[in-house]
Amino acid sequence: MERNELAQAIYRASHLTGQFRLRSGATASEYFDKYLFESDPALLGAIVEHLAPLMPADIDALAGLELGGVPIATMLAQQTGLPAYFVRKEQKLYGTCRLVEDGPIAGQRLLIVEDVVSSGGQIALSTRDLRGLGATVDHALCVIDRESGGPDALAPEDVKLSPLFLMSELLDQQTPAG
Repeated sequence: MERNELAQAIYRASHLTGQFRLRSGATASEYFDKYLFESDPALLGAIVEHLAPLMPADIDALAGLELGGVPIATMLAQQTGLPAYFVRKEQKLYGTCRLVEDGPIAGQRLLIVEDVVSSGGQIALSTRDLRGLGATVDHALCVIDRESGGPDALAPEDVKLSPLFLMSELLDQQTPAG
């Protein structure tokens, strides 16, 4: 699938209008419901095909952020052969009591994988957590950058965000009423 066709498919599958509260606390009248594109195997596969070339070459593993980054990281792992770690927002309080699932990450160069980025807040928090566990993190990858300050918020963390699409690119996929 060509990039423009992928943008149209994501728009058709997941664009919603209304009043939505974002993780950052801001509200939005337009929203891309990540679960609608992540739950479609063909669409998710096409997304991952386009994300893979955006990955830096010098990483050891993928770090999929709970919850939306996990299916994307899983599919990227399948395509690239890199291992995937699953990163919780908070350390689990039962069972293994882990923040990161799939083993120790100390010494690993991780690529954070996220679905939609607004303020970049969760990536910044997870970056600090992963670094605190001994990992190196300097890149993040996402499907959609809402253009709400994510890259600027990640700059103090020395994390470069590589989005597949800017929200404005997807909104350009609207078909005029005819």
